[in-house]
Formats: sequence, structure tokens, C-alpha cells
Amino acid sequence: MAGSRIPLIVSIALNIFLAGAIAGGIAWFEARRSMPRASLQALGNQLPAPERDAFYKTLREARHQARQTILDGQQARRDAAALLRQPTLDAQALLAALERARTADAAMRAGLEQRIVEFAAASSPADRAILAEGLSRYIHAPPPPPKKSAQ
Repeated sequence: MAGSRIPLIVSIALNIFLAGAIAGGIAWFEARRSMPRASLQALGNQLPAPERDAFYKTLREARHQARQTILDGQQARRDAAALLRQPTLDAQALLAALERARTADAAMRAGLEQRIVEFAAASSPADRAILAEGLSRYIHAPPPPPKKSAQ
């Protein structure tokens, strides 16, 4: 009799743990989903469906056109990471790699912003007001929480 209780108790404990993990995961997901998204794409979230789709298409096209710039920035970050792994730090090379990454990021952002301006210029005043509201939310979005460092 006592031998059959142990698996039952273990099963109940595991089920309680599993239910807690699922509930915690759902709560975490919902909290992340309700956080304001601080991205240029989020500017168009409140647009009516056809305009929102056109806005997202515009951003996708801009990213596609800037693909090489994006790849250059990623390579510059990989180069910087490789330099940081070296036994002797080459500070000048690291600064140069970070500068290349920053330049690529700035070029990508400038291209996206240019496409947003072109989209806004062809939009109705009501849609521009929605974009302005999205920009206000973008400006006032809380900073992301700091990442914990692995020590």
C-alpha cells in the first residue's frame, strides 16, 4: 500500500510543478506581448489593415534593399567579437570593427526612415496622425530591462 503511494505523490508533485510552469510561461508571454514595442515597425500597428499591410510591405522592401548593409553590420560585429576573444586586445582594430557596425546600423536606419517618410507623404492626414501617435509611443517607450551578465 505504501509503495503505491510514492508514485502517486510524485505524480501529483510533478503535475503541480508542470501546471505552475505553464501558468508562469503564459503570464510571462502575456506580459511581454503587452509591453510597448519600441521599433519603427510598431509605428504602424494602429493603422487600418490595408494601410498597415502596405506600411509593413514598405519596411520589408527597405530591409530587402539594405540586405548587404545588414550583412556588413553583422560581419563587423562578428569581427569585433573575434577581436575580443584574442589573447591580446587590438583596441584600434576593435574600434574600427565597431565603427563599421555603427555605420551599417545608421545607414540601415536612415534607409528605413526615408521609406517611412515616403509612405507618410503618400498617406492621408488621418493615417499620418496614427503614425504620429505611434512615434509618440516609440519616444516614450520604457528602456528594455538590463540583461543579467553571466559571471
